[in-house]
Amino acid sequence: MLLGISIRDIVLIDKLDISFDAGLCTLTGETGAGKSILLDSLGLTLGIRADSGLVRHGAKQGSVTAEFALEAAHPAYGLLSEQALDESDSLVLRRVLGADGRSRAFVNDQPVSVGLLRQIGESLVEIHGQGEEHGLLNQATHRGLLDLFGGLEGAVAKVREAHAAMRQAADAAAKAAVERAASQADEAYIRHVVGELEALDPRPGEEEELAETRAYLMNSEKLADGLNEAVQLLEDGETPERRLQKAQIALERVAMRAGGRLDPVLEVLERALVEAGEANSAVSSALQDLELEPSRLEQVEERLFALRDAARKHSVTVDELADLKDNFIGQLAAVTDGAERLARLQAEAEACRAKYAKAAEALSGKRAKAAKRLDKAVAAELPPLRLNNARFSTQVKALGEADWGPEGCDSVSFTVATNPGTPPGPIAKVASGGELSRFMLALKVVLARQGSAPCLIFDEVDRGIGGATADAVGERLARLAASHQVLVVTHSPQVAARGDHHWRVAKRENGKTITTIERLDTAARGEEIARMLAGAEVTQEARAAAESLLAGQRP
Repeated sequence: MLLGISIRDIVLIDKLDISFDAGLCTLTGETGAGKSILLDSLGLTLGIRADSGLVRHGAKQGSVTAEFALEAAHPAYGLLSEQALDESDSLVLRRVLGADGRSRAFVNDQPVSVGLLRQIGESLVEIHGQGEEHGLLNQATHRGLLDLFGGLEGAVAKVREAHAAMRQAADAAAKAAVERAASQADEAYIRHVVGELEALDPRPGEEEELAETRAYLMNSEKLADGLNEAVQLLEDGETPERRLQKAQIALERVAMRAGGRLDPVLEVLERALVEAGEANSAVSSALQDLELEPSRLEQVEERLFALRDAARKHSVTVDELADLKDNFIGQLAAVTDGAERLARLQAEAEACRAKYAKAAEALSGKRAKAAKRLDKAVAAELPPLRLNNARFSTQVKALGEADWGPEGCDSVSFTVATNPGTPPGPIAKVASGGELSRFMLALKVVLARQGSAPCLIFDEVDRGIGGATADAVGERLARLAASHQVLVVTHSPQVAARGDHHWRVAKRENGKTITTIERLDTAARGEEIARMLAGAEVTQEARAAAESLLAGQRP
């Protein structure tokens, strides 16, 4: 609730500090005393548009501070948390307005944007007056209020969940369709590349092997010359092998006389004979290999150059061609499998749409029933407020599929018809100023516990009425005050008498005009209500009537 407000240098107020209480708080005073200044000042702390004309003449700046006490779970604390602002037991909003029209906003002495101040303010206070019933007049709020009135939070949650699933499935299907279209456009190219690379069949490390083989084969002529010369040297005349055999025979003749001392020499000669034979065979074999593959160089070069050409074509290295082939094979598989995958995702999207439509249809039915209950409840409030001929109607209309959303597939609007036979229309366009305020009061009484800010302010909701109608207005304001803090600016003694607390706003002339406000005790309340009844001259009859009004409201 609103604990208090401090005003400095705003219009006719130089310095004013007011503390408020729970319940129904009434503010009275003669016309022009400055009651509207109080509401304009409070509006500054709630983030309304600032007008430099509000700064008191001669002052450089004006300021207004409002303090609120809130429950721990109040949405305002969520807004503070989102902005990483400090929280405290109470919430203090402050607005400083310069004579040049510039303003600064603060929450708990921390600078904030006016936009954030407005967001917080809308969760704290609702002001209902001539043209200021923004919350209920804004059709965007009507669907949520109807859902709260009908206790449809669970059904709305199911629709939100179904909508999120539907959007996710639809997005996945749309993405798959785009990917398939792109793949189909490239399918011929992909198939061509896959065919080329599969025919080439590259493997990692092949380029290095081919390059080494090519270098070897390019030198085969010189190698052949060297091998032929080696063969001639090993085979022409008395070969090394023959000489080693002769040496072995000569030593074997005398070995028996050497007492074993020549055995190591004979072993060495034996090994030399073996290795000489192997050397001869190796040289002959190498020469034979060269002679058996005369076209090998051409084959190696053709393969090597084909690999390098493919690598240049695809801007990769030769060793990366194998991975490139696998990648294109995967893309081709995606094209082939894309139709099946797309069909599956589209089926899932349609199933999610059907589930959403079913949940939304069920919610629509519940909204239609809740709308009838709401219309009946509001209708019961209208006759005592001198709106006997008025008709309130909650319109629940189906939206086109393009406008379906997380809250369902309905639009909800509160409409009224003030005269018999006339079609219903938006409240703000059909009702006059006085009717509008009373319609708002009737709605607030019915929707008191649905989405209301903790503090409600009514500005001259009793304009143009009196007697029993004014008493009905007062009774409903008192009823609202059982669950909310209600501040009402009133000219009606019947409404003022209903108040739990009473303040009088007045002008004081002392060299300059200043607006003052004072809390009234029981005696002062009686005198003020008598003034409201009698006018300029308070009579004993008026005082008696005031006492009777006050007595009628006491338990």
